[in-house]
Amino acid sequence: MAGSAHGDITDNLLLLTDSYKVSHHRQYPPGTEVVYSYFESRGGRFDEVVFFGLQYYLERYLAGPVVRREHVDAAESFLAEHFRRSDVFNRAGWEHIVRVHGGRLPVSIRAVPEGTVVPVHNVLLTVENTDPACFWLTNYLETLLVQLWYGCTVATLSRAMKRLILSFLERTGDPSVVDFKLHDFGFRGVSSVESAAVGGAAHLVNFLGSDTLVAAVLARRFYGAEMAGFSIPAAEHSTQTAWGRDHELDAYRNMLAQFPTGTVAVVSDSYDILHACRDLWGGALRDAVLARPGTLVIRPDSGDPATTVLAVMTTLGERFGSSTNAKGYRLLPPQVRVIQGDGVDYDQAERVLAALAEHGWSADNITFGMGGALLQKLHRDIEQFALKCSAVVVDGVARDVYKAPRGEPAKASKRGRLSLVRDADGYRTVRQGEAGPDLLQEVFRDGEILVRHAWADIRARAAV
Repeated sequence: MAGSAHGDITDNLLLLTDSYKVSHHRQYPPGTEVVYSYFESRGGRFDEVVFFGLQYYLERYLAGPVVRREHVDAAESFLAEHFRRSDVFNRAGWEHIVRVHGGRLPVSIRAVPEGTVVPVHNVLLTVENTDPACFWLTNYLETLLVQLWYGCTVATLSRAMKRLILSFLERTGDPSVVDFKLHDFGFRGVSSVESAAVGGAAHLVNFLGSDTLVAAVLARRFYGAEMAGFSIPAAEHSTQTAWGRDHELDAYRNMLAQFPTGTVAVVSDSYDILHACRDLWGGALRDAVLARPGTLVIRPDSGDPATTVLAVMTTLGERFGSSTNAKGYRLLPPQVRVIQGDGVDYDQAERVLAALAEHGWSADNITFGMGGALLQKLHRDIEQFALKCSAVVVDGVARDVYKAPRGEPAKASKRGRLSLVRDADGYRTVRQGEAGPDLLQEVFRDGEILVRHAWADIRARAAV
């Protein structure tokens, strides 16, 4: 990631935490040697989650010698101002990491393989210190590690969308086309470039269509994907309205001339979507569209999604004709399809698909573009992700650690050292040693990434 002349604000790991974490080294019991914590989804909208994103965070922030003496000096100065006192920062602890470990983090992280789909309320990751002098480091890293919620939540939502679309394709059309039925339009709507990259890559675990270029870049750089996502030439309102309302037909004709083969998408609601479908695409340009070796994808971009898409589909069917597939549902000619990219979320997509099916249209005719609802209208509590301490070692004695807030059973945490196992009843979280084999793999230890997951394997694990 590019930084300014004064350095990237993320270049000092010591400051990538919550302020209150800085004082925690003084709050654990005397004699604490090990702090062991785990990460889980405590339940939410979806009853299972896709684990994704850890490999990126490990390589981007934690692997290698990430702590240098200048980091310690800078953090000490900054935090003395931040707290308005000089006795909070753990300089001795960080100097120990520089001196004894060469700036590498003495922690062990075990995790389920990325792409694995795990029911909520199960352990997904554990972290613990490997040097007793650094017991405080485990939960210092909580703030950064819990950001895994984002990639996991996007991958989970995207996969749920895939299951939804696939259910309608199985009922009304061709399930084999599902990989290109949800396109990521979310880059402009997220809070940062990193969000676009992580969230966009999480979507590409499930689908192959995306306009978020940095997602494909992340998948290639951190997961070895040859090319994780694909796109097509497509119009925006500026390229069409620049011709003027009186020359709307010329704008559309130009799109066909500039892209005479293959798939091309054209936003067509700058003025009147039904006029465009009936009189322009389905009138003056009808023969050119049907003679073209490729597919024209017409995009409405306003109005109620279900109502608008159905009206567009009906109009296109009247002008271009349709056939009936083996399942009894209507298909536009292969040269014409529709993409709905405005106001799409899970519920709206279901409304559109249901309206089309109710009126005899196959889901093959429609593709969805999803932006803010895919990458931005999300928060950690959608699936209630949290990292909690469940065990410590104090003066050589292991202790279970847990919380059990009165009146809040959903916030009760697990106890002890944990394993994730799978048997005939599915995934279960158990105490270490109770059952096996443990599906959590040690992926990181003392600054080294021990396991790297290939992109193809991640997609295969998440497959619907």
